[in-house]
Amino acid sequence: MAEIVGTALLLLLGTGVVANVVLIKTNGFNGGALMINFGWGLAVFAGVEAAYASGAHLNPAVTLGLVASGAKTFGNPGAVVDVTPLSVIVFILGQMIGAMIGAVLCWLAYKKHFDELEQDPANKLAVFSTGPGIRNYAWNVVTEVIATFVLVFVVIAFGHNTAGGGLAALGALPVALLVVGIGASLGGPTGYAINPARDLGPRIIHAILPIPGKGSSNWSYAWVPVVGPVIGGLLAGWLSIVLLPALGK
Repeated sequence: MAEIVGTALLLLLGTGVVANVVLIKTNGFNGGALMINFGWGLAVFAGVEAAYASGAHLNPAVTLGLVASGAKTFGNPGAVVDVTPLSVIVFILGQMIGAMIGAVLCWLAYKKHFDELEQDPANKLAVFSTGPGIRNYAWNVVTEVIATFVLVFVVIAFGHNTAGGGLAALGALPVALLVVGIGASLGGPTGYAINPARDLGPRIIHAILPIPGKGSSNWSYAWVPVVGPVIGGLLAGWLSIVLLPALGK
């Protein structure tokens, strides 16, 4: 439940800032990439605070990265869950459900703007999911791997000496600022999904919702923001085993 609620808040506020920037007739129209970066950072802040009980992963790449790093438990000291195949599945399922709920709530908040037929279908999709500035699947995956590696490696570094692992053990502000930094530095090529649930869940919702003139959900690209973050998260977890102890000496 904590992962559902936290991820729903993350996606509601994250997709909400994109909607405010890209949909015409909103007060934030054309607010720019920096507004989106800070909006996503604050969305992470809210999601992490709400999901303290589970350790606030909010992201399958974080969950898998913690597993790869050798974590034995998830959660916070007051609500510890052993790392098992079942607990990993439950965490990722909660993240997916939360991401879909958050996307639906964003659509409800901006429904009249989504209903405008003069809206560009590409902008309607951009609210829900990411897309590349230059489509090249191999290099798009590389970008997502690098950006997600930074996210997960630094998260593990933040919480390296905390019981249970996860974002909530760190406090929300450092992670929020990390996400702002990743967006500002590495978000240009692909829109920095860095979270399979963040992209896939809302993309499914985009395909389902009765949005007038919404166009394609761009399923040919949908695997990139899933595969890239998973690879990046796993690499961060594995390399943290070697690099973080060495850096701490």
